[in-house]
Amino acid sequence: MKLWRGRIPLITRFIVSPCLTKLICFLGHMTDLINTEKDLVVSLKDYIKAEESKLEQIKKWAEKLDQLTDAATKDPEGFLGHPVNAFKLMKRLNTEWGELESLVLKDMSDGFISNMTIQRQFFPNDEDQTGAAKALLRLQDTYNLDTDTLSRGNLPGVKHKSFLTAEDCFELGKIAYTEADYYHTELWMEQALKQLDEGEVSSADKAYILDYLSYAVYQQGDLGKAMMLTKRLLELDPEHQRANGNMKYFEYIMAKEKEANKSSTDSEDQMEQETEVKKKDYLPERRKYEMLCRGEGLKMTPRRQKRLFCRYYDGNRNPRYILGPVKQEDEWDKPRIVRFLDIISDEEIETVKELAKPRLSRATVHDPETGKLTTAHYRVSKSAWLSGYESPVVSRINTRIQDLTGLDVSTAEELQVANYGVGGQYEPHFDFARKDEPDAFKELGTGNRIATWLFYMSDVSAGGATVFPEVGASVWPKKGTAVFWYNLFPSGEGDYSTRHAACPVLVGNKWVSNKWLHERGQEFRRPCTLSELE
Repeated sequence: MKLWRGRIPLITRFIVSPCLTKLICFLGHMTDLINTEKDLVVSLKDYIKAEESKLEQIKKWAEKLDQLTDAATKDPEGFLGHPVNAFKLMKRLNTEWGELESLVLKDMSDGFISNMTIQRQFFPNDEDQTGAAKALLRLQDTYNLDTDTLSRGNLPGVKHKSFLTAEDCFELGKIAYTEADYYHTELWMEQALKQLDEGEVSSADKAYILDYLSYAVYQQGDLGKAMMLTKRLLELDPEHQRANGNMKYFEYIMAKEKEANKSSTDSEDQMEQETEVKKKDYLPERRKYEMLCRGEGLKMTPRRQKRLFCRYYDGNRNPRYILGPVKQEDEWDKPRIVRFLDIISDEEIETVKELAKPRLSRATVHDPETGKLTTAHYRVSKSAWLSGYESPVVSRINTRIQDLTGLDVSTAEELQVANYGVGGQYEPHFDFARKDEPDAFKELGTGNRIATWLFYMSDVSAGGATVFPEVGASVWPKKGTAVFWYNLFPSGEGDYSTRHAACPVLVGNKWVSNKWLHERGQEFRRPCTLSELE
């Protein structure tokens, strides 16, 4: 429009004062208009090409998504059981479909836009995409996976192999960066750079990646590597303002460090060596937990293993099980953890899952200060609660637990059903309330949690074990089985060796249901003893 506003006064002056020179001037400007129109025609052709290119992009996108969704809808749980597929689904719906929407909005595609508007309410948001990325990082740490393995989708038990593009890796690095997690920022920015160096065609910009990477490396104290990366960035973009400023700063810091190193003493080196020895000797709970999740836990001695048996169990001559006892095996000796095999049928599992699915919400934990339920970052799953009166199946399951444990379930909590998707976990915790949490179950009025019964309602392709870091036990999910242990000694004192965790699901989908049994009603079923540890 600026162009036409600039020409109209010239035409007006020509009409008012016609003359040859003015005409020549006019014709000269008209020639400009012809050239302008030619430019407009060229722009129009470019627009047509852009429209054709846009339609071609949309067509390719539709064909790609058609194949992908066909495979996904045939086996949704199996498809989403791969952590890369879960992350890319979040990324596609939160980011890429929005980009496609912007592309289509340039045309009068009312049908598509109205459909997008309706469906958008169900789309994941930025928080969901960030959560999916954090799940990948959590899996990477817990299962000691290198970025290349995760990027290429080389995970055990996968049905639908998938890979991360350089742009995906860059996105993971950015999310880690926003969390000030420079360790993972470095890992994933390096992976993005590696894939670009190998020739992958991508919209990711090397200079942009190097900018993030050099800063992340510097934040971790590797000044030499940060300088090397900054030099590489300046080779790509010599005028990069921040890189030039950083380079001067790095050189200044490097010079100061060289001076400081000259005055360092041997005693400092000795101190560092002693600290390193202490680090090696000290095995924090987090490391134990991750090792157990990987199946690298403590191995029980042969002498202790000989004390573990399998048996047919009749619930201490319970009338329902005298003629048809159940299969039971010892998983661990102290604390005693037993597994019941073939204890819940596939039909019962499906009924429980169908009842729970409409109610699944972010799982909660008891706040020790308030005694109320609240969400927590260390428990990543969705759960629902089912009462016995809602379904004869749930009632039958409750009765089964009572018959086999010998404990009264009338004071127990409702059956909790939990679904752990990719990266879903519950970090080390106690099921019972400690002495410094006197109000934890005050609202229930049934005392402390005396025991835990845990059903495994699905097999898990990789990961998802229940681990006990204090004693080194790992219990692996097996569909149709259940494990049981006491949280309290008969004296009512808590058994701290029962501290346990649900490992992240690496591949697959984990369904469990559990019953927490409480002290009230067990006075004659499990009498107290005089010893605190008995």
